[in-house]
Amino acid sequence: MLLIKNINDLTSNKNMQVILGSGGAIGVDLARELKKYTGKIRLASRNPVKINTDDELVTCDLIKSDDVDKAVEGCNVAYLTAGLEYRLKTWQIQWPLIMKNVIAACKKHKTKLVFFDNIYMYHPDKLSLMTEETAISPASEKGKVRAEIAQMVLNEIKTGKLEALIARAADFYGPNITNSVFNEVVIKKLKAGKKANWFCSISHLHSFTFTPDAALATALLGNTVNAFNQVWHLPTAAPITGKEWIEKVAKELGVELKTQVASKLIIKIFGLFNPIMKEFVEMLYQWDRDYNFDSSKFETVFKMKPTPIDEGIKKAVQAGAQITF
Repeated sequence: MLLIKNINDLTSNKNMQVILGSGGAIGVDLARELKKYTGKIRLASRNPVKINTDDELVTCDLIKSDDVDKAVEGCNVAYLTAGLEYRLKTWQIQWPLIMKNVIAACKKHKTKLVFFDNIYMYHPDKLSLMTEETAISPASEKGKVRAEIAQMVLNEIKTGKLEALIARAADFYGPNITNSVFNEVVIKKLKAGKKANWFCSISHLHSFTFTPDAALATALLGNTVNAFNQVWHLPTAAPITGKEWIEKVAKELGVELKTQVASKLIIKIFGLFNPIMKEFVEMLYQWDRDYNFDSSKFETVFKMKPTPIDEGIKKAVQAGAQITF
């Protein structure tokens, strides 16, 4: 399928585009990438901060319908890139409400929606090769929430009342990401001369999406006419093992490679005392088997290759950045 950019919209002064949840790992890079397509960018979050000097800032709580309506009003494209507290109850309560508000606002203002998604809704048995056609069959409670909100978007697409797309990424890494598991258990540990940590097994393949690639691709999709009304996997390099990921970070840092692997039992015990570890237990199936995220559809259509892993690791480490889940 040949995709054609909507040049008329891209060059129009009326081409306002809004990032809902602009302070997250993808939102910052996305704001920069959108400058290629429009001079009118609106950043909406509880505490928005300018990324480009001419960004328009809108204070917005995504669980409040009036806030979302005001943030979306007058925009051609809305990008939902928000991240919530990693807590099941928060996800169950807030994600459906946020998606309901965003869909309603986009339909009201005839705004296209780009939903930045993850792969939690895929079944554990399907992780060895994930494509856009992989069946939605979540095994975790968080996965059920992600499946629900993705289906809300797909249902609206089917009615023809909403023009939208879903852009999915694997676990991701890149420069200038904060509050990261990988930073704490691998980069910081290795920098301190300690052992890097991993989960379940370092022998399995694991895909990570480089955040600058994800932002570039998301902006491109949002400004491409025929990209809408379908699911896309964002460009992601072929997976390597956990051991190889840690080796590459150690090599870039110039430190001795030392590793320890936390078993499921150990993580469950940690979960008795650590709320984040408790929430993480149900997602451990992503670490005890191969996790291969295929982005060949995007790469073929747009003739774009993901950043090589060695180059991505170099940029992430040089920026003091981390890999996030």
